[in-house]
Amino acid sequence: MGFDPKRHHRRSIRLKGYDYSQPGAYFLTICTYRSVDLFGRVKKGRVVKSQHGKIAADEWIRTAKMRTNVELDVYVVMPNHFHGIMVLTENHVEIGGRTRRAQTDESERFGKPRCGSLPTIVRAFKAAVTKRVNRHRGTPGFPVWQRNYYEHIVRDDDELDAIRKYITENPVCAYNPQGVRW
Repeated sequence: MGFDPKRHHRRSIRLKGYDYSQPGAYFLTICTYRSVDLFGRVKKGRVVKSQHGKIAADEWIRTAKMRTNVELDVYVVMPNHFHGIMVLTENHVEIGGRTRRAQTDESERFGKPRCGSLPTIVRAFKAAVTKRVNRHRGTPGFPVWQRNYYEHIVRDDDELDAIRKYITENPVCAYNPQGVRW
């Protein structure tokens, strides 16, 4: 069955009109398909990553190594989700042997990915993890992630510090549910 706009009402959860390729810090949460504990377990407030969790962490690090406009801040691979802060810097592209600032005058639309934008980078991360996890467990084509992801545009240093604390304390909170929230 193909996409029918009269029956399938996929709405974007992104901030309407916001350019997700512009420099800034973004807090991401990406959940596993059906919230399955695929990436490990929490033991005494610490995450013990499975092989699949190690794949997710490895692909997160590769994300920044492959892209000149991506810097990574704190992150944590939880049993059934992933939290991380991604910082987008100026987006540059190589054109004719010269580096130039990429155009950012068009916002990303469904089905029209933009090189260097947050949605495109997250899509590539999810695809790379999915491919490697499915190869490891012998389940080609099986979903690893839920559709979409949660993002929050970090607006100032105080908020960034609070989110960093939330991420680093997330395993402790999972072990002791009375933990902090940002």
